Amino acid sequence: MEDPSFRRTPVYSPANVAAAAAVLGNSSLQTFAITQSPAPVFLGFNAAGLPVGLGFVDVIERNRMPDFVGVLRYDQPWGSAQISGAVHEVNVGALNSAPAQIIGTNPGTLGRTASEYGWAVQGGLKINLPFIAPGDTLYLQGSYGEGAGSYTGVSAWAGSYIQSATSLQGAAFAQFFSDAVLNPLSNRLELTQSFSVVASMLHYWSPTLRSALFGSYGEIAFAPGVRAAQASYNGLTGTGFASVGAFNSDYYRLNAILRDTYAFNVGGSLIWSPVKDLDIGVEGVYQNYGVQNGRVIDLNRTPGATSSAGFATAVANGTLRTVTNADVFQVRARVQRDF
Repeated sequence: MEDPSFRRTPVYSPANVAAAAAVLGNSSLQTFAITQSPAPVFLGFNAAGLPVGLGFVDVIERNRMPDFVGVLRYDQPWGSAQISGAVHEVNVGALNSAPAQIIGTNPGTLGRTASEYGWAVQGGLKINLPFIAPGDTLYLQGSYGEGAGSYTGVSAWAGSYIQSATSLQGAAFAQFFSDAVLNPLSNRLELTQSFSVVASMLHYWSPTLRSALFGSYGEIAFAPGVRAAQASYNGLTGTGFASVGAFNSDYYRLNAILRDTYAFNVGGSLIWSPVKDLDIGVEGVYQNYGVQNGRVIDLNRTPGATSSAGFATAVANGTLRTVTNADVFQVRARVQRDF
């Protein structure tokens, strides 16, 4: 049993709920949005399929259940093999902490949002290669998860503790990493799928000089239809540009929010250890990440396009620029002394 907080990636919360509250005239929700993390849920629909009420759930997760993790490992002179599994609860907080905003008549009741149970599995091999050089090792690893992105490692570089981030300051667009998205139509937590594969090799040129080379590939896919469900909130409440935008609008098609993405990394290092516990060397890594389909706004060349006015201006002026992927390079010198 492990502390779940360390492995938690946030449940998605629309960033513009406070602005939407102002449009809807709900001052209590505006206060709620400042202190908590609200996500909308429709309280019911009439015969015409239109919502008759809107409530809000605080999607900040609580520590209710520890993560359960299991490992089975087999060690031999040739190396080792391991399979691992984890169960990770995804939950939300109090319901209706802010009054429901009535947008019709006879609204339904906002029931409790059920917890979902994310999970992840991983398999790995460590293969000793003494016939190349003493200490040489090859590592192979693959993982898959639903609602447990930090276990698969897809958010490890950019940051697992926030719902979106760029791999490097100034990148063209951000990836989204939420373990789950609250569906405003069904009041259900929809889990995010992710996987990654990794290969790396450690080679000793001499007892004091070693190098490492690694490569990885991973993908994040949000539950089918959940992005369109977020857009329905904007369309049915008339809050327009909030969150992912109105369904099938230009902004909806081009923004990076809750888009399925991929990332691959390659890197290496050369380290000299003249004495025990002293490392001197250089390390470098390259990452390419992008959307799995379509294009997204290039915020480097179209700054301000995430606001309604900025997006409209860029479209009208023909200055809106889009991309499919972004490149990141990092190189550093390393001097490390362990005591």
